[in-house]
Amino acid sequence: MNVREAVLTVDETQASFLEQGPSLIERAVRTAAAAAADADAVDRDARFPHKAFEVAREQKLLGVMIPVEFGGFGASIHDVTDICYTLGRACASTAMIYAMHQTKVACVVRHGHGIPWMETMMRRVARDQWLLASSTTEGQNGGNIRASAAAVDHAGDTVSLMRDATVISYGAEADGLVTIARRATDAAASDQVLLALAKDDYSLKQTQGWETLGMRGTCSTGFELKVDCPADRVFPEAYDKIHAQTMTPFAHLCWSSAWAGIAAAAVTRAQAFIRKAARTSGGQMPPAAAHFTAAKMSLAKLRALISANIDAFSRVEHDERALGSLDFQSSITLLKVQASELAVETVMHAMRTAGLSGYRNDGEFTMGRHLRDVLSSPIMINNDRILANAATSTLMSGVPSSLHD
Repeated sequence: MNVREAVLTVDETQASFLEQGPSLIERAVRTAAAAAADADAVDRDARFPHKAFEVAREQKLLGVMIPVEFGGFGASIHDVTDICYTLGRACASTAMIYAMHQTKVACVVRHGHGIPWMETMMRRVARDQWLLASSTTEGQNGGNIRASAAAVDHAGDTVSLMRDATVISYGAEADGLVTIARRATDAAASDQVLLALAKDDYSLKQTQGWETLGMRGTCSTGFELKVDCPADRVFPEAYDKIHAQTMTPFAHLCWSSAWAGIAAAAVTRAQAFIRKAARTSGGQMPPAAAHFTAAKMSLAKLRALISANIDAFSRVEHDERALGSLDFQSSITLLKVQASELAVETVMHAMRTAGLSGYRNDGEFTMGRHLRDVLSSPIMINNDRILANAATSTLMSGVPSSLHD
């Protein structure tokens, strides 16, 4: 079954959703309120945002993308990225965890139809609000997720895998896990498969901690991942197809939306600072007011960039040929680079707007957490790696001949 056959029509999805009560954004706002109230403590203690995800589960946000036929809302990429943005304005760690979870859900939804185990997982995400973690970073490979060292070992109807997972974000808190590996022990590093696992299918032994500058609540510790499970946990489709059609688009769109939310939160604080300063000085703008204009402009560019890429993906998300095209792959890959750089630029302008009031950690205009969190964006799958890998494809891609090509 192809992707187009696997999804519901917009009208059917919306009709089903409207019967459920609050809108997705209303649910997201409720979750964001809980996330914001706990964000400083989550950051300070480097702990998982339990309160935010308690509310997210109550609001059924973890299964929004699951098709209605399996108990979800059948939410679109527009819906999911709006939620990521809303959560990003409240707590960066909550937003990034949600973004990573939805990327894994998208893989199961878009490539799991007709496979009994994958359909069972969809139902569990929708009904029980399972949280899915991701294991893509491995050993010395770092963020090079298109080459795997660990291999799946096949034995009849079961498979096993031992993986040096140097980062599994919120792995200890997840109800399931999606990971990549070489197809078999004699396969090339790039000949990969994707596995979707329930908690009973694997064990984790912690090998590294997570004491970082920002994104502390993602709890992205290292583990030895040991898998022993039925063979139906392995997706039949090759990972290179899943990577191009789903993993990369959803990851880059959801991550970017979370980063934009962080940037928007910083701009909001900068705006509040400017307004207060102007009121107390008889309407005179503070010296760094120009940085607020720059922050607003940078945020506008960031939001427009993300929106354009969301629209581009939604137009072709069921067209395998278009998804695999050089132009689309180049654009969606470079979105991560552009969005992360713009997000950092926006937060820096916002902090310079507020000056010492933004730099302090103990005032109403503090932006230290926002800056520390957003600084993770260029190094989360390092931008330098992406640009080096994209050099050939961007050289081969054509230059548009008009504004509307």
